[in-house]
Amino acid sequence: MRRRSLAAVLAATTLVLGLAACGSSDDDKASASSDTLKVGVSPVPHGEILKYVADNLAAKEGLKLDIVEFNDYVQPNVALNDKQLDANYFQHIPYLEEEIASKGYKFTALKPVHIEPLGVYSKKVKSLAEVPAGGIVAIPNDPSNSGRALTLLAKNGLITLKAGVGVKATEKDIATNPKNLVFKGLEAAQLPRSLEDTSLSVINGNYAIETGLKPATDALALESGDDNPYANLVVVRTGDETDPRVVKLEKLLHSAEVKKFITDKYQGSVLAAF
Repeated sequence: MRRRSLAAVLAATTLVLGLAACGSSDDDKASASSDTLKVGVSPVPHGEILKYVADNLAAKEGLKLDIVEFNDYVQPNVALNDKQLDANYFQHIPYLEEEIASKGYKFTALKPVHIEPLGVYSKKVKSLAEVPAGGIVAIPNDPSNSGRALTLLAKNGLITLKAGVGVKATEKDIATNPKNLVFKGLEAAQLPRSLEDTSLSVINGNYAIETGLKPATDALALESGDDNPYANLVVVRTGDETDPRVVKLEKLLHSAEVKKFITDKYQGSVLAAF
């Protein structure tokens, strides 16, 4: 009785394993032949740009896009590294370089798509000249964007920076601060909400647009698009840049249609980088 039961169990197990092996093979083939590309994005403008591509251009290239939105700057790279995404589209080169250096990611950046000019905003003053002595200024707390914010403030005369520090500036590199401004570093997504409590807030373009601000008209000071190193682009795991799906997406994101969409929709608040 026991022998017969054991034999039956072994036979059943063999059958299950055989079916599982067949199923795994079929799944692998389906995955390998899939035209769907899973891309992590910030909702605005990245998600809007990618949705335009998905709705209007992708089908012509035989490409399907699965768009996953993130509301911070950390998780899209974590998810890409963990193979939960095929690509992400939310960051610029200085931030990517910082992430690779600190976390060891094996990522490759594709060509620049757009620029979101960093802007200085306020609910308390109508010009930079009105900023009070000792005023609180909120800036992004990640190194690449905090240096970017300090550079923008320096270009607009609120502070000066030590010679040669460039966009890698930190608060320690402030040479003069005539109004004794107090700097407060915040996670980028929190900056729009800080406007109630600050004299000035230096806000990344995507978060400004997402909260209803219009950088081209609402900012007291705005980055220029000329020679701007902060163009946003698609990032993939190194080796995946030749994936046919990635090549198709890259082609579509640099099309005349996408350039027109960016120009028409954002009216100077987002700039095409190609």
